[in-house]
Amino acid sequence: MLTIDGVTKSYSGARARHVLREVSLEVGSGELVAIMGESGVGKSTLLNLIAGLDVPDAGRILFDGKDLGALDDAARTLLRRDAIGFVFQAFHLLPHLTVTRNVRLPLDLAGVARAEAERRTAAVLDAVGIAALAQDYPRTLSGGESQRAAIARALVHEPRLLLADEPTGNLDAESAMQVLALLRAQVKRRGASCVLVTHSDAAARIADRVYTLLPEGLTVRSA
Repeated sequence: MLTIDGVTKSYSGARARHVLREVSLEVGSGELVAIMGESGVGKSTLLNLIAGLDVPDAGRILFDGKDLGALDDAARTLLRRDAIGFVFQAFHLLPHLTVTRNVRLPLDLAGVARAEAERRTAAVLDAVGIAALAQDYPRTLSGGESQRAAIARALVHEPRLLLADEPTGNLDAESAMQVLALLRAQVKRRGASCVLVTHSDAAARIADRVYTLLPEGLTVRSA
């Protein structure tokens, strides 16, 4: 599903530096891979490259056999819209929209017919256990409920790749474990590939494989 082959990325300017050097890993369908590492070693940069928000200086990122670096900006944007789901630490729910409208938003933007969008939204809210909160607004939700809504939004368009950036960073321990179990269950059930960036050992334990991004040499190795 996802192949990262010898990816190198550096930035120029006053603080010119290598961020990633010859990073390689593969993620199969239905597989959840965790990437750990200290702040500043390039975890977010790697996620941006996988999402096609940036392109590597060297190496290739292949998603479903497509070289992201060979696609233009418009093609990468469409790929993100149609095939990639994002789960963020800060939830990023729109406060003026109900849970239903927040979750349905990717389908609305993709032009999915309203009846189908409503059906898929209701199904995914039920799958993540917050169907009863469908008409609530984000300000009334707990942290765990907000993250469930964010996961539902990431899943509603049935992405083939899920990217999760510190998805439990704003949650208490109990809520974090519930959300992690939910995330793993949904990845397995839907056969999606998932890359999880985290500082948390508890979060990494739900993964099928764990990698550590190291400052020395800026390489990825199996943990």
